[in-house]
Amino acid sequence: MKLVACNSNIALAESIAKKLKKPLCKSIIKRFADMEIFVEILENVRGEDVFVIQSTSYPANDNLMELLITIDALKRGSAKRITAVIPYFGYARQDRKTGPRTPITAKLVSNLITNAGVDRVLTLDLHAGQIQGFFDIPTDNLYSSPIFIRDIKKNYKKNITFVSPDVGGITIARDIAAQLKSDIAIMDKRRAEPGKSEIMNVIGNVKNKTCIIIDDIVDSAGTLCNAAKAIKKKGAKDIAAYITHGVFSDKAIARISKSPIKKLVVTDSIEPIQSIKNSTKINILSVAHLLSEAIKRISSEKSVSVLFD
Repeated sequence: MKLVACNSNIALAESIAKKLKKPLCKSIIKRFADMEIFVEILENVRGEDVFVIQSTSYPANDNLMELLITIDALKRGSAKRITAVIPYFGYARQDRKTGPRTPITAKLVSNLITNAGVDRVLTLDLHAGQIQGFFDIPTDNLYSSPIFIRDIKKNYKKNITFVSPDVGGITIARDIAAQLKSDIAIMDKRRAEPGKSEIMNVIGNVKNKTCIIIDDIVDSAGTLCNAAKAIKKKGAKDIAAYITHGVFSDKAIARISKSPIKKLVVTDSIEPIQSIKNSTKINILSVAHLLSEAIKRISSEKSVSVLFD
């Protein structure tokens, strides 16, 4: 087994390597003067089972190209099998046509990764489950819920209601609520345009409850903060949020700081910048153990689904 780290999340790649007790493969990934990307693998990978670790987060296009070029370098180096480990799959929110002449970019990105020469994909909490079907190769979509459940059990004991900020996220919230024997509530959300949403109604009882918002992505934090304000108005006692991917674009951190949310927990699927680490409201949980276990199982041809039994 060989582990190759691209540049989007070096810290996570190093953590995965440490847990697997394997060194990261020596490689060069650099930019030329015109910002074209150059990749060279400095170790023999002929006949090897190679895992390339790269989130396609901001800057999404650069990180995607790094991944594609690294895959091509490994393919031309005669790697036996290449698995793209993509903790955060960028473009996942463009998973359907939203108008007559709009693209399905998630499908396009899936095609690019497949045609670059990948044999399988390992990812985490895809925004839409159907994206697994966009790949014509085996795809393992892991879930962060076991990590969240352990932390919730440690910090919250009773009187909890789990809140889904929209109908699309109800499955995750319901699963966590069922395992912790808690209630759920749903936000009735209207999105006037991309990146802007309005909370119309709260469905469920949140009065005098500790409300925990569950979602897969926090981007501009508009939906999250609007949901927090809405359930606070309905009489929620305390508000926390557990969200897999911390994109934190625009003025997200400032919005969260001013919101009624007491604690926001995200994973390190996207490498956190310093302002996120410095925030008193934001906690980071690592997915290195989960990903390393999945990598170990894929390499030894064992079941990955047992991680969630």
